[in-house]
Amino acid sequence: MRIVRIFAHRVELPLREGSYKWSGGKSVTVFDSTIVGVETDTGLVGFGEVCPLGPFYLPAYAEGVRAGLRELAPHLLGYDPRELLKLNQRMDAALKGHPYVKSGIDIACWDILGRATGLPVCVLMGGRFGEAIRLYRAISQESPDQMAARVAGYRAEGYTRFQLKVGGDPDQDIQRIRQVGAILASSDRLIADANTGWTQHEAMRVARAVRDVDVYIEQPCLTYEECLSVRRHTDHPFVLDENVDGLDMLLRAKADLAMDVVNLKISKLGGLTKTKQVRDLCVSMGIAMTLEDSWGGDITTAAIAHLAHSTPEEYRFTSTDFNSYVTVPSATGAPQRENGFLRASTEPGLGITPRFDVFGPRVLEVT
Repeated sequence: MRIVRIFAHRVELPLREGSYKWSGGKSVTVFDSTIVGVETDTGLVGFGEVCPLGPFYLPAYAEGVRAGLRELAPHLLGYDPRELLKLNQRMDAALKGHPYVKSGIDIACWDILGRATGLPVCVLMGGRFGEAIRLYRAISQESPDQMAARVAGYRAEGYTRFQLKVGGDPDQDIQRIRQVGAILASSDRLIADANTGWTQHEAMRVARAVRDVDVYIEQPCLTYEECLSVRRHTDHPFVLDENVDGLDMLLRAKADLAMDVVNLKISKLGGLTKTKQVRDLCVSMGIAMTLEDSWGGDITTAAIAHLAHSTPEEYRFTSTDFNSYVTVPSATGAPQRENGFLRASTEPGLGITPRFDVFGPRVLEVT
């Protein structure tokens, strides 16, 4: 089996709530997603998706995905998409860095492997653990009253994990955490995610001010060293996200006892293959994980579900269902939320069929 064609479509994904806001006044109303297709000489086609959270979150942006694919795709023709490690080595040799560019291709090749073997991706990635995946709901940054109301609404829909977007004015953030914490049950989990938005002294002040609240602190500051200092001065459970972008940083953070949970984003790490490497090491080291991506629609949600469902439950802190945040369904067969939980498909591959009727014209085709 050989790759004979790589193509891509652009699809816009408007948000159900109108906008998504996080630290530093950043916001998005429509996500610009790239659907990647990998076609083989046997007629099998696999699909992946890459959707950066705008150009101002991680070192990634939507047009960068497509520009990178134009550079990378010609180097992959003729390779067997089922040989995933070999394919990833080829991608890294052909394009230094830019892991998010490679993510869609890697996901599509896992989809091909599943279709070729007749197995779901989660089975190929280690097996299906548990009946369903517990989800969190990200709460866009608004006033404390508005965020508490959002949490109450989503809690009524079955969610038990809530990720508050903080990292703004510390006084308001303290109030946000306190108001939401006051309405949650002891079995719920609250994460205050600053997305690098606080300076070190602000993060310290917030952590001290909410020390009586049952809350996880996630990625309070921009640098690893700042986050580590905050970690060492608080007894709140601690989550790292943006700073952990590969095995080297994971091992450093483990050695420093810098976190209790790590957030693994598929495109940040370069695809399912490399995320699986990091995931498996986390399991070996006893580190719990949030398993997700930067953003996306149905195809990204399917990939997340397979990654999460193939992770032992005791290390699966939470995950997410991005397709419930957006208004455009981009594939059939994608997993759908049920009372705050998600299940990976039992069909071969990712278990999805792209809806080309909602895509724009092809923005890339390499043969």
